[in-house]
Amino acid sequence: MENSVEQALEAVPFCFGQILVRKTGDDFVLCHRDDEAHDDLEIFQGPEDAIEIARYDDAGNYRALKTAPNLRHGWRMELRTSDGLKRALDHFYPGRLAIFIAWKTGRLRTTPLRETLDRQSGMYRIAARISDAQIDVLVADFCRSNDGCLRTILWKRDQRGAIASTRLPKEKFDPIWDQVETPVEPAASFAKTTADTVTRTMIPLLCQEPCNLLVAACRKVVKGE
Repeated sequence: MENSVEQALEAVPFCFGQILVRKTGDDFVLCHRDDEAHDDLEIFQGPEDAIEIARYDDAGNYRALKTAPNLRHGWRMELRTSDGLKRALDHFYPGRLAIFIAWKTGRLRTTPLRETLDRQSGMYRIAARISDAQIDVLVADFCRSNDGCLRTILWKRDQRGAIASTRLPKEKFDPIWDQVETPVEPAASFAKTTADTVTRTMIPLLCQEPCNLLVAACRKVVKGE
């Protein structure tokens, strides 16, 4: 696993969610993708600084979902080692590097939404009562790449393999598409690159199973909150 991660991180420059990773001399340099041309950024030199950077958005609001498209701007991180780079990226997007490697090596198991809901207990048991029609609407709103979540959805709605939501564009389910750049609706002019090209220039944030925030949202829908 470690060697696989090292190989994935060798292909600089690359994008990981809203982060651009480059090399300057022997250092890895990270910044928000929107800040690539800025030279007035606050400098950080420790991978653990990523914890605080990722904690709040530009308005100072807490980011409960780290893969939401609201990573704050105005920072630049300079790291000396690939180990520091791995730690920083894991703080920005917890667990996503490991999930990417598992997917790339064919070892990733996905879990359908219905399976996740059926194993809930206590106050969340009621979430399993959500209808397919309600799921279709909820997932489209909750998981959309703009204002929702930047992960590419790999899980299905149920064991029969139904798509998570018919209201999301097909790019939302395809790891070769960059969710930061992909429009809400499919664009005919959007050039589709090869999977090999994408893994050299963009490491996707993959979603192998519904998150606990989506489960909580399902519960609210059922309860009519």
